[in-house]
Amino acid sequence: MAAALDAAVDRADSDDCVLLVGSLFAVAEARAARLRTVTPRSITDETGARRALDAAGVPSHAAAARAEGIDHRVLTLRLRGDRAERLAAAIREVGGDAAIGGIGASEGRVPGGEQVPITLGGTVAEYRELLDRLRARKREGVAGVAADIADRLGIDAAEVDSGIDSAPDYPWTDGTAVMGVLNVTPDSFHDGGRHEALEDAVAGVERMVEAGVDIVDVGGESTRPGAEPVPAAEEIDRVVPTIEAAQSVSAVADGDVLISVDTRKAPVAAAALEAGADIINDVTGLEDPAMREVVAEADCPVVVMHSLDAPVDPTNDPEYDDVVSDVVASLRERLALADTAGIDRDRVIVDPGLGFGKSASEAFELLDRAGEFAALDCPVLIGHSHKSLFGAVDRGPDDREHATVAATALAADRGADIVRVHDVAENRAAVDVAGAVNGSLRRGGEAEGGDDGADAPDE
Repeated sequence: MAAALDAAVDRADSDDCVLLVGSLFAVAEARAARLRTVTPRSITDETGARRALDAAGVPSHAAAARAEGIDHRVLTLRLRGDRAERLAAAIREVGGDAAIGGIGASEGRVPGGEQVPITLGGTVAEYRELLDRLRARKREGVAGVAADIADRLGIDAAEVDSGIDSAPDYPWTDGTAVMGVLNVTPDSFHDGGRHEALEDAVAGVERMVEAGVDIVDVGGESTRPGAEPVPAAEEIDRVVPTIEAAQSVSAVADGDVLISVDTRKAPVAAAALEAGADIINDVTGLEDPAMREVVAEADCPVVVMHSLDAPVDPTNDPEYDDVVSDVVASLRERLALADTAGIDRDRVIVDPGLGFGKSASEAFELLDRAGEFAALDCPVLIGHSHKSLFGAVDRGPDDREHATVAATALAADRGADIVRVHDVAENRAAVDVAGAVNGSLRRGGEAEGGDDGADAPDE
């Protein structure tokens, strides 16, 4: 019946009517064939795979057994050419696929001794089989790759878990945290002067706490294009009284809300920590060895940002081969400096530095591919609030609130651990909605009042 209906539809003109006559079963079969819908599902982990199977009516025990077979992952790494070819062959043997890049790859010539990029694709089940094969090939130089792949996919977590969680618990541990910007400066690009007076700064902290902030980021020096450097003593005079006064806010005093200081100067960082700050946010990415010493001694969380200059030099127009890969590589070098200085990797947060030496298109690409920064094994902070990238979507300096909120939702959806914003209440809502969509109602679970009115239409 379905085939006959297709043939009739093909013969009919655009203004013809096709009449289908037959039993109810035949009509239902033909209708189902004409209205068949193939729906793509976004699956990024085993939880998503199980959810898709459950939605399709697969019994829970069968969904658990088959989730790994539809949980598809793509990984990219760099290996010596000969090892990349062996790895590509190995994943193809188990049903996955691989593509090798680099000079000569298009002609099938991969230089054996040079590092080349290789992209792997496969289900988690296929990766498990791949890992077993790699571990058995110790003499081929690919066994060590197995540990890196397993770590990135979290495949062996249950086998190596000692039952002791030594990682510190921070607001970004179980979802996307909101960092509120509190500039106690007269010249910051968006809110300069609003919190310059101490009483206004404290009121700003209280307002952010009420809106659901996780971290308050206090800044005493603007990094906007053309900003004049501020002497360390003056910067200390701005931020330290604010940090001390913020301790009067109960959420700060109880440790429910953390205080960060946005500074590139070691003396300011040291004074801020002494005054009660919890986090150092360094826009130079720990460029100053003295800053690395301060952070290592304090054993505090630190934000390591990628930047080419601070304050921003608008004449600096760098070229990137691939902005995400290049920024990841640069941050990896900064992390090596932090490791050498004795800074615990569990305390480091990375920031790709949107607006610092990146065009609008590059900034949007960093936002879109924020999940790739997981390669650094650090939480990721996205700082996009009211920045010039939104000019590319026709939003002027005074019309960027809604664009910022939209970008916050995208950042949270793509795996950002912290978003740094000026308007806390609006962006808190965006983060919570993204978390609900992804199945993690981080702040409070069920809405107040339970299910009352859940089935009522919106007025």
